[in-house]
Amino acid sequence: MVLILDRENVRSVLQMRDCINVLEKAFTELAEGTAVLPLRIGIKPPGGISLYMPAYLKNMNALACKIVTVYKDNPAKHNMATTIGKVLLQDPETGDVICIMDGGYLTAVRTGAVSGLATRYLAREDHGQVAGIFGAGVQAKMQLWGVYEARNIVKALVFDKFPDAAQKFAEEMGKKLNIPIDIVSKNEDVLVADIICTATSSPTPIFDGDLVKDGAHINGIGSHTPNARELDTSIVKRSLFIADSREGCLSEAGDIMIPIQNGELTAEHIHAELGEIITGKKTGRTSAGRITLFKSNGLAIQDAATAKLVYDMAVKKGIGREVDI
Repeated sequence: MVLILDRENVRSVLQMRDCINVLEKAFTELAEGTAVLPLRIGIKPPGGISLYMPAYLKNMNALACKIVTVYKDNPAKHNMATTIGKVLLQDPETGDVICIMDGGYLTAVRTGAVSGLATRYLAREDHGQVAGIFGAGVQAKMQLWGVYEARNIVKALVFDKFPDAAQKFAEEMGKKLNIPIDIVSKNEDVLVADIICTATSSPTPIFDGDLVKDGAHINGIGSHTPNARELDTSIVKRSLFIADSREGCLSEAGDIMIPIQNGELTAEHIHAELGEIITGKKTGRTSAGRITLFKSNGLAIQDAATAKLVYDMAVKKGIGREVDI
């Protein structure tokens, strides 16, 4: 029997704090060598691109593959979303697929959760901090939720080039987290924040890195292709640079690839992977004035760990529909 979990099923059991905690275990496994993480596979049919992201976490007993497709003509031609994702969870002992679940909400939460995890290990531990969010879409909301779970956030600032989107963000997230959220009209106004998250689709840097205050922590999650970057060379140079994966950053993250290609940095600027910080293999923040930067490209271990969490919770609560395939 295969358990089918739709988006609402996933939403009903998946909480940010729980996701942060399982990702902590997943990145520990990656650092300790008990995770299998092949490179994502991309296939380009005529209408778009299909990505396959497999991973295995030995200690967590999580074996899964996420399938994500991006078809730009879907809304107009088929009345479907541009991006569609599903996760197949397997039983590592038998190899059988035991669950098929919606991957959209899962991906959104796990991406916010990894920034929450990075914030837990890299941001200052002061009480009463301010979060600054670039972007006001679904992922921007998850970024704020993630850092809110990791630190004592008393206020948030949001900047988006579409004022209506920023207004909706402020209303929804202010109510959800019970904190004031100020809409700012200039991108530099976000940079007074203690914790900054970039969650935009911009292919070029979205702020002047020279203006970021000492001691800030930054989560960069919006750009994830070699020729696009949200972060300029200045802030990358000024920061203690932590990657979700060295290999991923050096093959997919324009934020660091472009400065390296321009001869402004070398690959050695990547101080550590997040898992190395978590396990104590490398040091993280060493002073209150240090700027720390976490670059996230998205790893399949995040999907596998989160899918296992969702499945276990759904089984415990009797949620979903079983089918015989």
